[in-house]
Amino acid sequence: MTPRLVMLDRDGVLNVDRPDSVKTPDELVMLPGAAAAVARLNRAGIKVALVSNQSVVGRGVVSAEMLDRIQGKLREALARDKARLDFVAICTDPPWAASERRKPGDGMLREALRRFSLSPYEAVMVGDAIGDLQAAAKAGCGRILVRTGKGAATQAAGIPPDLLPVTVRADLNEAVVHLLGEEEG
Repeated sequence: MTPRLVMLDRDGVLNVDRPDSVKTPDELVMLPGAAAAVARLNRAGIKVALVSNQSVVGRGVVSAEMLDRIQGKLREALARDKARLDFVAICTDPPWAASERRKPGDGMLREALRRFSLSPYEAVMVGDAIGDLQAAAKAGCGRILVRTGKGAATQAAGIPPDLLPVTVRADLNEAVVHLLGEEEG
């Protein structure tokens, strides 16, 4: 079944995941094909939500204003490929003061589901980290791990049985091909 909502992590799924975090708009570098993949979901009528932990704000590394500027660059990069996000949920909690919104909590995913009045089985989470998969499992959503960002290491470490089933794809473009049922053979 094609989902009605695809929730995306940001760093490592849409843009290059930096070990020192994205701290300025110049440091946000889109992954090849990511914006075009979002545009394909948009054209297919599937809602796209960003659900992203951004503890750089809660840890005092960047200001909320700088995060807005970084997000602005993301919106511009998506728009160049005629892509858009239908909903954005960002959690700025630092790890030591995490609310249920911070992944692996499922708060942001539940917000996205409520925003579109959808049930979990109508949604899929695409992420590159174990926390993305844990949040999706907790929310009851489908799970796709991309091997970009932390994804290859996450897969190599082994996915705990309680998070299965998890579909694994090379990148967001391959995940979208899978979701739209366009795979060959």
